Amino acid sequence: MIDWINDPALKDMDPAKLELFKMAASQVEGKSGSAMAPIMMSLIMNANKRGIQFTPDEMSLILQVLKQGKSPAEQQNIDKTVQLVQTMMRNQMKGANGNPGKGPKK
Repeated sequence: MIDWINDPALKDMDPAKLELFKMAASQVEGKSGSAMAPIMMSLIMNANKRGIQFTPDEMSLILQVLKQGKSPAEQQNIDKTVQLVQTMMRNQMKGANGNPGKGPKK
């Protein structure tokens, strides 16, 4: 495994976020970019359940670390997977926030 835990950029990450990241990183080790989608979704969902939100900078950092040691083709595959996850999360957030006209009337 790449020694990502000592990456200086991670030193300022919230410990709860870092713990979730460690769990996800151990699950993606040796996996292809497309296999990372469910793991990334799980990371985000677990964070949301705990009331934790990753900033865009933190997500970028996590992706940089996950791409370490991967071929350019795998890195591109990871980027495509991330776009898919982001689209899925946006759609999920729209549903979670409710659509106008749905829900109890005041």
